[in-house]
Amino acid sequence: MATSMLKSALFSGAAVAHKSSSAKSSGSTARAIRPAQRHANASKVPCSAQSDEEMKVSRRDFGVAGPAAAAVTLALSALPAQEALAAATVTGQWEQVDLGLEPGVILLDIAFVPNDPNHGFLLGTRQTVLETKDGGKTWDRRFLGETEEDQINYRFQNISFSPSGNEGYIIGKPAILYHTTDGGKSWERVPLSARLPGNPLVITALDDKGTAEMATDEGAIYTTSDAGQRWKAAVEETVSATLNRTVSSGISGASYYTGAFATMARSAYGDYVGVTSRGNFYMTWEPGQTYWQPHNRSSSRRIQGMGWRTDGGLWLIARGGELFFGQGEGVTEEFEQRRIGARGFGILDVGFKDDNEVWAAGGSGSLFRSTDGGKSWQRDKEFDSLAANLYTVKFMNNGNTGFVLGNDGVMLRYTGLA
Repeated sequence: MATSMLKSALFSGAAVAHKSSSAKSSGSTARAIRPAQRHANASKVPCSAQSDEEMKVSRRDFGVAGPAAAAVTLALSALPAQEALAAATVTGQWEQVDLGLEPGVILLDIAFVPNDPNHGFLLGTRQTVLETKDGGKTWDRRFLGETEEDQINYRFQNISFSPSGNEGYIIGKPAILYHTTDGGKSWERVPLSARLPGNPLVITALDDKGTAEMATDEGAIYTTSDAGQRWKAAVEETVSATLNRTVSSGISGASYYTGAFATMARSAYGDYVGVTSRGNFYMTWEPGQTYWQPHNRSSSRRIQGMGWRTDGGLWLIARGGELFFGQGEGVTEEFEQRRIGARGFGILDVGFKDDNEVWAAGGSGSLFRSTDGGKSWQRDKEFDSLAANLYTVKFMNNGNTGFVLGNDGVMLRYTGLA
């Protein structure tokens, strides 16, 4: 059933082209990025399940009612205390930016135009799109058009620009796609089929000729060469179908699995890692593979999130503030714990400024820094009293620009002054 859904999905009135089941993916799917470019097209996106009914609001209520990150909030509660290993502290690295947003807005992604590092966009729940032209010091509300008339509280999830910065995409939930060819000066809505398996979770602009890649929270991966008018499937079935077909694979919790990815991250080489909604195992996909590959978790605690290091290896955070680095580069099931001392708060994301400077963020304004590639950590106590959970750490522009995104419209901008 899931396979037929992938093979029959229609986008923008055009049939989706597919590989035959016996064929392997060629370079037309996710292109491998050369080492010198490997940070350019990496992306990482959180997701939480919500029904369409929860997002329907009247025009009068628009911007007032909206979803909360319930899954993340539950993960942060009732966590056991840990030894405060990060005894050393550091301050003055970040400043809070007043965005003027109403309480309850969760910030989800941020990106800057590659050929103009001062020009960027910030996305969030409740149809939040903000624009900056001064490197993130000040932000203004940006309305994309059409969505304001839909009476649906869209959750803008992910944004990506091509290496040159001319072409870009924004995706959201319920399924929505916007496209620009002028570096974000104007945006055009691209229709998506109602038969799309799942909601768009990650979008990657690959060039200025309309080539892009999109993945959904049910594990569908599609590529387009005409800016979303037609799509070609890179996998043969959803993750639910894969797991239910391979119940004897020895993957804990995979039997009769139904659901969606809670988080997903794409490496600059086109590899994906996704954490299932229950957090009891994870899955990976590499260009050329027909199906997602399931993996058992290395920790006894459920997985909170995963992503890619700058050296091409994996990192993994588990509930209770546990942090692990995968051995070597690429996909692995062998992880080493990096003791961070989260003080009982969950760690929600990890971001790499470069190969040595790494930041981790979590509940109640928790921030930690490593200057030796994650071997040892210092606590940034400046925002300990911040009444917000910090969900995303993201560095851009070769590490010169960095932001931390949280709930209630909280955003920190990296200054690196200390």
